[in-house]
Amino acid sequence: MRQQVEVTGHWGAAIGYSRAVRAGNLVVVSGTAASGPDGAMYPGDAEAQTREVLSRIGAALTEVGASLADVIETRVFLKRMEDWDAVGRAHGAVFGDIRPATTLLQAGALIADDLLVEIAATAVIDS
Repeated sequence: MRQQVEVTGHWGAAIGYSRAVRAGNLVVVSGTAASGPDGAMYPGDAEAQTREVLSRIGAALTEVGASLADVIETRVFLKRMEDWDAVGRAHGAVFGDIRPATTLLQAGALIADDLLVEIAATAVIDS
């Protein structure tokens, strides 16, 4: 069984990817940022962007029958390493009890200048 969550907006069609793909009990969520139709949501606020990103990831997981509680790994990409604490607070508020394996690194430039954080996730649904 394979399910996909489509990307709404320009990037999905332009790049040719899905927000999330479920294959069996494995769900992989693509790198997700807080982009809106007019650029980044919450410009300059890494913590608010992170909350938006995690909400989008949660919604994608729900579409394929999973939840944030099923996340076993996150990969956090920062434009600026100085935002790690703000991003970590938002990440910890969501995953504090779940405690997935996590990688956090400075990626430098993201796909748009006003995006400060991008997060990808992997989840396993217990059968």
